[in-house]
Formats: sequence, structure tokens, C-alpha cells
Amino acid sequence: MSDRADFRSDTMTVPTPAMRAAMSAADVGDDVWGEDPTVAELERAGAGALGKEAAVFTPSGTMANQLAIHVHCRPGDELICESRSHVFLYEGGAVARLSGTQIRTVEAASGFLDPAAIAAAVRSDDPHYPRSRLLVLENTHNMAGGRVLDVAGMAARSEVAKAHGMQVHVDGARLANAAVALGCSMAELTAAVDSTTLCLSKGLGAPVGSLLAGTAEFVYEARRARKAFGGAMRQAGVIAAAGLLALNDGPAALVGDHERARRLATGLAELPFGSVDVATTDTNIVMFDLHEPAGGRGAVRAAAEFVAHLAEHGVLAAPTTPFRVRFVLHRDLTDADVDRALAASAKFGG
Repeated sequence: MSDRADFRSDTMTVPTPAMRAAMSAADVGDDVWGEDPTVAELERAGAGALGKEAAVFTPSGTMANQLAIHVHCRPGDELICESRSHVFLYEGGAVARLSGTQIRTVEAASGFLDPAAIAAAVRSDDPHYPRSRLLVLENTHNMAGGRVLDVAGMAARSEVAKAHGMQVHVDGARLANAAVALGCSMAELTAAVDSTTLCLSKGLGAPVGSLLAGTAEFVYEARRARKAFGGAMRQAGVIAAAGLLALNDGPAALVGDHERARRLATGLAELPFGSVDVATTDTNIVMFDLHEPAGGRGAVRAAAEFVAHLAEHGVLAAPTTPFRVRFVLHRDLTDADVDRALAASAKFGG
């Protein structure tokens, strides 16, 4: 067991020895000139895995999402997303900064707007209103606790969006987790949408990088926008080599992550001072809610105090609200780390 167990995010993994060897031996060229063979191989493989004509390699998932929004929308347009979506909460206001696009959020407990809610959010054709141009789905949905939306659900939401003249983009940062949990391919999940991302540096374990995939025409425009946003890279095959291993080998490890997440959720649910919805722990994210007394804070120990307590016992987790703590499982965490987290959590209630 290491000196700490880091559950803050699945971005906390370190490159495997195989990844380090592949990075060292990578065949490289200047990707801005389209001459890096390893990047080209990753983009071809990524497009195939995601069921799209083409893909472009980006430094981050945030950039991949923002490129998609920039290509799909025009200044003054509006995108529709669930109120806790990553593109709304955690991308630094980039939708407005970089694309002049407005966001309309709608709440959904599951993280996924139902088709009727999508239709209701679409603006009427009136010059007083922005144009409803893009629906953004997030699968898995991070702040909903790693919830998944199945193939039929993706298709139903895409159908209503397209019926109202909108494009559909998927923030697929953890799309591989969704596919593994549902027993389907990533391509099946994205078959009905116009564009999708896939983060290689979350559960799949690469040190850096994401893919954005869509039609060849869409990716051509995204590649132009990537240059303007400062995301074009030179001998990027050094990192693309690790991304290839993540894409090819990473999904197999996700089953264990999901199993450990369910075991952690079950153990935390037994603690008297908090609760977990074990039934909705679909993938590798566990949301633990500390009880808040009706009459005020009183003696309640808020999320920040709980996280500080865990850190004293060598367990790292992240508060997401004053009374909610997120644990994320990944390949660098073991069964012993789950035991350690549960033992440390139980001491908080003592």
C-alpha cells in the first residue's frame, strides 16, 4: 500500500511502464504539418472506436468540447445542456469566451434531460431569442455520480434535438466507462450524434490528451479551430503513443474500477452520518452525502471537514458541495485502498 490513496479523480493515474516505453520509442514528426505518424495512427484508431469518419487529437477534454461548440455554433447561438454539465460548470466560461455562445441549462436528477424537456427548452423562431443550435449530452455524467445513458436513450435525445434543427455533441470524457458498464461499444453509444469526445487521461490512464470525433468536414473545421485556440502540437507522437495504449488496453481495467466503486459505495452507505445511492453507482464515481440537520448546521461535519479527516489518514477525496464528497476509482487504486478509505471514513463518525 502506498502512503496515500488518491480518490480525487481518475486523472491521478501515472503512466504504466509500457506507456513510458512507448513514449520513448514513438515515431514522431511535426503534427502541425500533418507529419506525425503516431498522432495520425491514434486519430484513425480513435475515429474507428467512436464510429466516426475522423478524429483530431487535443491536449485536453475541455479543448475538445470547446472545439466542438465552436464549430457547431455561431456567436449569439445557444446550446442546451443539463445544469451540472462539465461544459457549463468546469470549463472556465470558455463557451462565452471563445465562441460567443449562450448556455441554457435544464435540471435533471439523472443528469440526462428527457426528450420532452429538450423540446421544451428549444427557443421559438423569433429575433428576440438566440437560436437553439446544439444539444450537449455528457455520458457518463460526472456530477450526477457517473450515471450512464444507454444506446436507446442517446438515440431518443438525438432524435428530438435534430427534429428541432439542432446538432448533438457528446462530452464523452468517460464514454469508455459508459460502454463497459452497458456492455456495448462506444460507437454504438455515439451512432446517433454529430460529434463526441473521449478523454484518454481519465479512466483510460494516459498522461494527457483527448480525442474529438465526427464527420471529416467537422474535424477539418475543428482542426482549424484547434490551431486558433493554441492546441496544435508539434512532435505530439510522444504523448499519442501513450494514448494509443490507453485506447486499446485501458477499457479492460474499467470493470475492476466499477466493481471497487460499488464496494466502496456499499460500505459508505452503512455509515450513520451519511448516505450513498448505491443503486445509481453505475461506473467509477461514488457520491457520498453527509447528513445535514433540518435545524441548521449544528454539530454536522461538513464535506470539507470530512475530506480533511480522510487526508489525515492518507485518503484523498474531493468535496463537490458543502455536504457532498466525490470518490473516483481508477486503475492505480486497489481493493486495499478501498478498505483504507472505508476504515478512515468509519473513524470520522466515532
